[in-house]
Amino acid sequence: MSTPHNSANKGDIAKVVLMPGDPLRAQYIAENFLDNPVCFNKVRGMLGFTGTYKGKRISVMGHGMGNASIGIYSYELFHFYDVDCIMRVGSAGALHDDLKLRSIVLAQGACTDSNYADQYDLPGTFCPIADFGMLRTAAETAEEMNMPYMVGNVSASDHFYSAYEGGADKWRAMGVLALEMESAALYMNAAEAHKRALAILSISDHIYTGEALSPEERQTGFNNMITLALETAIKLI
Repeated sequence: MSTPHNSANKGDIAKVVLMPGDPLRAQYIAENFLDNPVCFNKVRGMLGFTGTYKGKRISVMGHGMGNASIGIYSYELFHFYDVDCIMRVGSAGALHDDLKLRSIVLAQGACTDSNYADQYDLPGTFCPIADFGMLRTAAETAEEMNMPYMVGNVSASDHFYSAYEGGADKWRAMGVLALEMESAALYMNAAEAHKRALAILSISDHIYTGEALSPEERQTGFNNMITLALETAIKLI
């Protein structure tokens, strides 16, 4: 079975999938963290691999940029490939003063300016949240690894370049920890499919200090986040 965006056959993809935005980061994870990785997808360059980590079967696949893109790939994984859990492993821009480059954020909720939820025709505003079991497992795992982390809201915007000025200040005033672009759609797809999702994020830049990782560092410099995600993943299987 294949889709317009995924050439995998049924059974090629594990029940738990890590999803970075960059397909090259998916390849990096597969080649450096998984044993015996096999590529199951190259359609549109969105690489996907299945291998094992500490004897447990894990898949990793890119999801592209933005709510619309992760919305497509996560929907297909949940509905067509029987995936149970998706962990987004991505970058975010920090708003909180205590977040530094490579700091870990566990996204408890995802505020958004996206109209992704309009398709559900709900009689109010939907609140996209992480699966609590996954969130708790990730937090406990981070503590076991002596890895500092923060838990809270992020903002998953449809806009990287925005004509609206002052948005970051308003989100920051409401206690939002960081800005990114995908978690809201992922959490909504999981809710609709009655599946599980969590975004584990590593800070790539700080909106207020101007600090930032290079593109190369973003692709390969998030090993702490990847290890945390994998250690969390094997506890979910």
